[in-house]
Amino acid sequence: MAVSGKLVLVKLGGEVVDERLDEIASEIAALVATGARVVVSHGGGPQITALGKRLGLQPTMIAGRRVTDEATLQAVQLAILGVNLALQNGLVRHGLRAVGVHGVVRATRRPPKQLAGAGPAPVDLGLVGDPVGFDVALLSSLLERGYLPVVACLGRDEQGGVLNINADLVANQLALALAVDALVLVTSAPGVMGDLADPSSRIARLTVAEGRALIESGAAQGGMVAKLDESLAAVSAGVPAIYILKNDIAGALANPGSVGTVLIP
Repeated sequence: MAVSGKLVLVKLGGEVVDERLDEIASEIAALVATGARVVVSHGGGPQITALGKRLGLQPTMIAGRRVTDEATLQAVQLAILGVNLALQNGLVRHGLRAVGVHGVVRATRRPPKQLAGAGPAPVDLGLVGDPVGFDVALLSSLLERGYLPVVACLGRDEQGGVLNINADLVANQLALALAVDALVLVTSAPGVMGDLADPSSRIARLTVAEGRALIESGAAQGGMVAKLDESLAAVSAGVPAIYILKNDIAGALANPGSVGTVLIP
């Protein structure tokens, strides 16, 4: 697709911020240089786990999703805000008018429910939320004034409480709320693989039906299950295209399927 003038949401995993901050900031700057308007959102899984271990907390993961108790939530807040600041500063060093944004995700606590890849029993993830709305007016105002919003994956409920939210879920729902032209999920993986043991098995394009089949067959594993599950739902709901890739954001948008995997209806 032609990139100029498009609204693009770029979601960064915490491992990307740790390992490739300067490189990814350069890629985002190159994307902005094409004329795209960009919003960045991010996670912080590795940082949360590392901080939790320093505090004596052992992470509990179910089908790629973190169980969050009170102590873990404290670590989540500290780690996510640290990632937000590091990311903002990295983007500023590349000439971008990045600004950290917190509190724009309205959420409600997620009730126990079945999760893809976790079996038939409902799962209670604790102090974990689902987005129910975003401060789109604020984000739009920042974009109109030439700023690049950097959105943290923390939610607030109606009582002002904080909830941990899966960063891919935030990105997918925010993409719908902003009516973006594309959502890019930057990860440590080169895309969706047909066989994790075979680097040449990257799937360039994946429809919703094909993605569901990968999950059901067990070919998608670990964190990719949650990523695909949420992303396929977003494509079904109206996001035109979602890119899962490791690098070359602008190149992926200009030539879909050239790197990573593009999810389409």
